Amino acid sequence: MSAAKKYRPMDTTELNDTENIAACLKKGDSSNPITTTTTTTATTTNRSAFAAQNMNSAASTNGERLPNFSMLGPHHGNDIRAASTTSNLLNRMGAIHNTKPGDVKKIVIKNFKAKPTLPDNYSEDTYVKLEEAVLAIQLSKPIKYSLEELYQAVVNMCSHKMDAQLYAKLKELTEQHVKRNIKLKELTGGSMDKLVLLEKINNWWLSFCQQMIMIRSIFLYMDRTYVLQNSLIHSIWDMGLDLFRIHFAQNSVVQKRTVDGLLTLIEKERQGATVDRGLLKSLVRMLCDLQIYSSAFEEKFLDATNQLYKAESQRKMQELEVPEYLQHVSKRLAEENERLLHYLDSSTKHPLIYNVEKELLAEHLTTILQKGLDSLLEDNRLNDLTLLYGLLSRVKNGTSELCGNFNGYIKKKGRTIVIDPEKDKSMVQDLLDFKDKMDVIVRNCFEHNEKFTNSLREAFEFFINQRANKPAELIAKYVDMKLRSGNKGTTDEELEKTLDKIMVLFRFIHGKDVFEAFYKKDLAKRLLVGKSASVDSEKSMLSKLKQECGGGFTSKLEGMFKDMELSRDVNLAFRGHALSNDRDVTNLDLTVSILTMGYWPTYTPTEVTMPPQFINPQQIFNKFYLEKHSGRKLQWQPTLGNCVLRASFDAGPKELLVSLFQGLVLLLFNDKPMLSYEEILAATSIEDGELRRTLQSLACGRARVITKTPKGRDIEDKDQFDFNNEFINKLFRIKINQIQMKETNEEQKATEERVFQDRQYQIDAAIVRIMKMRKTLSHNLLITELFNQLTFPVKPADLKKRIESLIDRDYMERDKDNQNQYNYVA
Repeated sequence: MSAAKKYRPMDTTELNDTENIAACLKKGDSSNPITTTTTTTATTTNRSAFAAQNMNSAASTNGERLPNFSMLGPHHGNDIRAASTTSNLLNRMGAIHNTKPGDVKKIVIKNFKAKPTLPDNYSEDTYVKLEEAVLAIQLSKPIKYSLEELYQAVVNMCSHKMDAQLYAKLKELTEQHVKRNIKLKELTGGSMDKLVLLEKINNWWLSFCQQMIMIRSIFLYMDRTYVLQNSLIHSIWDMGLDLFRIHFAQNSVVQKRTVDGLLTLIEKERQGATVDRGLLKSLVRMLCDLQIYSSAFEEKFLDATNQLYKAESQRKMQELEVPEYLQHVSKRLAEENERLLHYLDSSTKHPLIYNVEKELLAEHLTTILQKGLDSLLEDNRLNDLTLLYGLLSRVKNGTSELCGNFNGYIKKKGRTIVIDPEKDKSMVQDLLDFKDKMDVIVRNCFEHNEKFTNSLREAFEFFINQRANKPAELIAKYVDMKLRSGNKGTTDEELEKTLDKIMVLFRFIHGKDVFEAFYKKDLAKRLLVGKSASVDSEKSMLSKLKQECGGGFTSKLEGMFKDMELSRDVNLAFRGHALSNDRDVTNLDLTVSILTMGYWPTYTPTEVTMPPQFINPQQIFNKFYLEKHSGRKLQWQPTLGNCVLRASFDAGPKELLVSLFQGLVLLLFNDKPMLSYEEILAATSIEDGELRRTLQSLACGRARVITKTPKGRDIEDKDQFDFNNEFINKLFRIKINQIQMKETNEEQKATEERVFQDRQYQIDAAIVRIMKMRKTLSHNLLITELFNQLTFPVKPADLKKRIESLIDRDYMERDKDNQNQYNYVA
C-alpha cells in the first residue's frame, strides 16, 4: 500500500496490517487514498464472503490486540463499535459487484470524514497507568497491565500530540530513580569493603540497564517517532545514561570510591592475586558507556601504572641479571595486553603499553645494554638476544642504541683478535668464526636489519685495519694453507664456502697490495713444487679476486697459470727432442718450468755447485729452448727445484722426494759416508742459512735419512753428519721437501720490502699524475687528492717524503712566492 506511512520494525510489539490501516485512519492521514489493484475472478457471492471475512477479522480481538480506541476503556456515547467500524470501512471501499470474471477493478479506500477522538480523562488515566508501570519496573515489582496494553497506550498518546509531555514525565521518573539510588548510605558510607561496594554498584548498574531496556520496549513507539523527529533530545536509552552520568559524576564520593576500588583490584592482580575480571569488565564498560572513562578512570590508572613500574624497574634492575630482567619485562607486557583484552578499553592500549615500555625499558636502556649486551653476545645467547631486540624495537631509539653498542662490542672483541701477536697463528680462523657468529646473530636475532648489517661491516673494517698489513698477510697465508695439497678432510664444496668467507674478510682490508704480494709468492710455490690441492679451486679463487678487484689486480696471477700451461707444452717437445737426439739423458726425467719474470715473484739469483748428472740436462735444455726462442735468456732458479732420489737402506730401497738443495747434500754421501758441515758447505756452495735449514730438515725432522753428531736441534759449524742406513719408514716414497713450502724470515722481510717499494712507486706516480693535470696545487689539496686516489693506507708523513723526493728529482718545485704551493715541472 503505497500511501500508507511505514514504521520501522519494533522490538517487542508488531502491528498487523489491519492495525496499520486503523492507525492511519485515526491519525486522519490526508494523503492520497490508498489504491490497490487486484484481479477479480470470483462471483458476487465470493466478494460478499470476502467482505464478511474482513469484517470478522476486524471485529475479533480475542483480548490480544485492540484495533481501535473503543476497546481501551469504558464505552461512552461517541464510541465506535468494532463491527460497525469495519462495516463502514467496507462500505467506504466502494466495491463494485457488477463485474465480469477476469476484469481488473480498483478498490478505493478513503479517509474517515470525522477524526476519532479519545475518551474523556483518557490522558490522565494513561499517565497514571504508565507511571505505575515505570515505578514497578524500577522497583522490580510486578506490572498490573500487559506490555501490549501499555505499548498501545503510548501509541495513542503520541498519536494525539501528547508525546512531549509523555517524554518529560518519563525523564522526571528516571531522574528521581537515579537520585534515589545514588544517595543510599551504603554507597556513600566509608565503612563498606571496596569489593562489596563494587559489587553493589555493578548490580545497581546492571539493574538500571535492564530497567531502561524494559521501559524503552514500552515507550518504543515514542522513541521511534517523537525522538527521531526532534534532534535536540536524547533517545530513551541515551536519556537514561545521561541522567546516570550526571548524578554519578556529581556525587564525587561514589565516583571516587568506585575508581579507587577498580585501581585496588587491578593492583592486586598485578601482584599475582586472582580477581573477578567479570566485575572489572562490567564496571569499566559502565564508565565507557557513561563517557567518563577517560576523565574519571584512565588518567588515575595510568598514573598508578607509572608509579608501580617505576619502583619495580629500579628494584628489579638491581636484583636480576639482564636476561632475567628481559623475561620479566616480556611477562609484564603480556599481562598488560591480556588486561586490555579482557576488561580495559581499547583506547587505553597505546598510552598503557607506552608507559610500561617507558618505565621498564626506555628509562633503563643504557644500563641494560652496558650491563648485559656484551655477555649475551659473548655467550651466544640467541634467544635472549632475540628477546632484547624485540623489546628494544618497541621504544624510541631502542634499536639505534642497540646497534651502537653492538658495533662497539665487535670493535672491542675484534681488536683483541687482531692486535695480539701471540694470536697470529689462529687470527684468520678466529676472525672467520667471529664473523659467522655475528652473522647468525644479525640474521636470526636482529631480523636481518640492514642497519645492523651495515654496522657489522663497518666494525669489521675498522678493527681489521688497526694493525697495518699483518691481517692481509695472514689472510693470504690462510688461503695458501687451504689450497695446498694435503688439506685432508675438506670437500670441494666446503673449500668453496671457506673461500667465500675469506673473500668477505678480504673486502675489509685496506692493504690489498700486501695480500697480493704474499698470495702471489705462495701461489708460485704451490704451482712450482706441485703442492696445489686443486686447479679448479685455484682458478675459482682467482675468479673471486678478479670480480672483487678487477682484471688489473689478477693479471699477473693469470699470467702465472699461462706460464705453467706453456711449460707443459715445452716439456713435451723437449722429451721428444731428447729421445731423438740425446740418448744419454733418456734415463733422466727433467721437467722445466719456464717463468715470465714480470708475472712471478722476484727471486734472488743463487749460484750453487751442481753435480754433472744435473748440469748436462740443463745445458741440453738451454740449447733446445734458445734454438726455438732466439733472443731470450734463461736464468735457472735452484731454490724452487725438486727431485726424486732412489736410496738404499738396510730395510730396503726407498724413493725420496726432496728439494734440489736436499738432493745436492744427499748425493755427497755417495762418495763419503761422513761429512762435516764445512765440507758440505764447500761442496755445494749453498748459502749458509739455507744450508742449515736443509741439514736440519734431513737430520732433525721426521724422516731422518742422515744423523747429526752431536745431537741437537740447531746446526753448528763443527757438526758431523752420517748417512743413516738404519732408516725405517713404512712408505716407499717419502716426502721430505716440505721445507720448500715454509716461509723463512728472510722471505717475509723481502716480501714486505717489495710491498713498501711498490707503494712508493704508486705514490710517486699518483703525485706526478695529479700535478701534471692540475699544474699548480697547494700542499693540503695535494694530500687530499692522494688520499682519494691511493688504495692502501698511508701516513701524511710518508706522502711528504715522496713529495720531497720528487722535488729533488725535478718532477715538481715549490712556488717561489708561496712555499706551501707546488708547481709541476714539464
